[in-house]
Amino acid sequence: SVYARPTDMGDPSSGAGDNFTIDSYNNIQYHMPADLLPFGIVGKVAYAPDLDAYGSGNNAGTTHTMDKDTVGRNATEIQVKAAPLDGLTIGASYFEFGHSGSPSKRAQSAESGAYYVTYATGPFSFGYSQAHKAMHLPDNASTALTDTTIEHYDQTNMSVAYAASDDLSISYEVEKDEINYVTQATAEKEQKSKAIQVAYTMGGMTLAVSHGSYDNVGFTNDKTNDLTLFTVT
Repeated sequence: SVYARPTDMGDPSSGAGDNFTIDSYNNIQYHMPADLLPFGIVGKVAYAPDLDAYGSGNNAGTTHTMDKDTVGRNATEIQVKAAPLDGLTIGASYFEFGHSGSPSKRAQSAESGAYYVTYATGPFSFGYSQAHKAMHLPDNASTALTDTTIEHYDQTNMSVAYAASDDLSISYEVEKDEINYVTQATAEKEQKSKAIQVAYTMGGMTLAVSHGSYDNVGFTNDKTNDLTLFTVT
């Protein structure tokens, strides 16, 4: 997009189906040096050693709780990117939690992964990505799974951009977020977000116009939003 993702602008449920990400936690990272491997392959790994929340020293008693989603005490994310051909970039990432603590038994572990491809030729550029996010499902009698318990999210993003000149660019992007539940009694729902955008750069200033439309906002059937945004940066 020449300005921003459709779900980064005015969508009340922005990010609901987005993958887990290591930058939600304090973490350490290792990045491979550039040009070490052929085809522009670069890898990164990040590790968050402790997701526990500790109370401050002036609390009545020091608290020690699991991550708010009780999904794990640590987390790891890996990312690989490559540029095998001129104009072509591909990449993938994977995120997992470690040592779930209590409850120790799980029907499904929380994890997420994604891949993407972009290709630029002449004034045109294209992008496509898919992501999958599995939710933590406890296998515990005290935590019953219901018809509204979310099992996983699927996300597909598609975009195209056209550089009309060195200063003027146009883009169109579609994001599809699908929510799936643990039982067939509740049908999956899809939120669709679209935006067409125009950006004009003049010296150090950028003028942009974006018109977005959102269907089934917040995975609520027939709930729609429209947004027209004018920006000066």
